[in-house]
Amino acid sequence: MKLVIISHTEHYKTNKGEIVGWGPTISEINHLAKDFEKIYHIAFLHTKSVPPSSLPYTASNIEFIPLKPIGGPSLIDKLRVLGSIPTVLKTVSAILDKVDVYQLRTPTGIGVFLIPYLTFCTKKKGWYKYAGNWVQKKPPLGYAIQRWLLKKQSRPVTVNGTWREDKPHIIPFENPCLTIEERNQGKEIIETKSYTAPFTCCFVGRLEDAKGVQRIIDFLVTLKDIELIKAFHFVGDGPKLDEYKSQLKAIKIPVFFHGFLERKAVFEIYKKSHFFLLPSTASEGFPKVIAEAMNFGCIPLVSTVSSIGQYITKEVGFPLSNLTAESLQNGFASIVSTSEKNLKLQSKKGFDVAENFTFDYYRKRIKYEILTT
Repeated sequence: MKLVIISHTEHYKTNKGEIVGWGPTISEINHLAKDFEKIYHIAFLHTKSVPPSSLPYTASNIEFIPLKPIGGPSLIDKLRVLGSIPTVLKTVSAILDKVDVYQLRTPTGIGVFLIPYLTFCTKKKGWYKYAGNWVQKKPPLGYAIQRWLLKKQSRPVTVNGTWREDKPHIIPFENPCLTIEERNQGKEIIETKSYTAPFTCCFVGRLEDAKGVQRIIDFLVTLKDIELIKAFHFVGDGPKLDEYKSQLKAIKIPVFFHGFLERKAVFEIYKKSHFFLLPSTASEGFPKVIAEAMNFGCIPLVSTVSSIGQYITKEVGFPLSNLTAESLQNGFASIVSTSEKNLKLQSKKGFDVAENFTFDYYRKRIKYEILTT
């Protein structure tokens, strides 16, 4: 069986001429390649410098089909998407003729016209992966259109979380991010990790207010019992990086801004951290970083936006319904008042939840719930 994946995943060419792309998506496709004779990936090839989070394809049966980058925040950027329609459809049509099944990863700018095209202009088996917040109340117009189109067609749509009002073709699906080897490493780490103050904490993701970075900074600046935090690690980058750094210059808590890191380097931070903070209001589905952090014994102190609250309960972490610096203070106070025994128990239950995010489990679900239906 041959598969084409159509996505907005950013790809780059290294100085050695190797094609690499955004790590989480490339890892997922590398694992899916075990189950297909051939995988074509149609996505965007950028000329920017290669981020450290990028990874190469490792399976010989994956072929990258480049598209010229389109889209952006301005009106002109959006108009260019319209101008690109003939080229994108020609590329997609040519590859569809070679495959048995397709996956379109949404929401994406090209999804606005590709969803109708794939729904009505091909009889090939296929499914759609919606990675954002499926129940976002006021999504951007493009997201809203794509969500409406996906609800109206009949092919499977995988989404983050379980929502009672959804039709049968809307399927709750976890996004994979962990190997069996990483699961074994995590189990060993949790067995030896001690949950006593001072605590090491971390954040991984885009450095922006929507992800909760400003809330974390406000929390750190106003924290009175600073001796309870040994260190705080920020992994990621964003336009407000210098501003965030400036706000934290005066505090006595050791704070480290690492920028974007390779996957293994991020995991090393999880291994030495006790808590993972993500007080986000962004259009999250379920951020993979939460599952990765729990796999290595990081107890989550996170928002309940979208499906996050369906996984992060009080049994495995400290869910935040109100997103303010004060609520973070209260959440941290709850942590401090929790016994080491119970924190250890939370970490182990979080590790169990992370089992749903393995590549092997994902592949089995694709095989039996998508391809054989």
